[in-house]
Amino acid sequence: MVREIRDTDFEGLMELYMQLHDNPMPERTPEIENIWNRILADKDHHIIVSEIDGKIVSSCVCVIIPNLTHGQQPYAFVENVITDEKYRKQGLATECLNYAKKLAESEKCYKIMLLTGSKKESTLNFYRRAGYNSEDKTAFIQWI
Repeated sequence: MVREIRDTDFEGLMELYMQLHDNPMPERTPEIENIWNRILADKDHHIIVSEIDGKIVSSCVCVIIPNLTHGQQPYAFVENVITDEKYRKQGLATECLNYAKKLAESEKCYKIMLLTGSKKESTLNFYRRAGYNSEDKTAFIQWI
């Protein structure tokens, strides 16, 4: 089942995120709670999850960004695409990305952007099969 995150999903999402760049399980501090609540309250910030038997096994974030160009159409940014290593190759991340695309279309976005740090051809081909291309734009990142 693919859906948007609920308040009660914090632990399950954090367990999945531990597989994303070897993130440690965060302590649920007031600062973390504040971030979590800000995300939940933000109508333009969507955490999409796929769950199996009540366990969150895949996820992506889709943020809708208001825009003053392109006829004032917003654009979407997808980040933190992850599937639990035990559940990969089942189309779960594709379902999450498709959900993000439907969100972007419903918000009248003119494009969706996605960045990946992976250089693995299998990962790049996965994103290509999901409808993304690496030909139109060049991404630059400045780490702070």
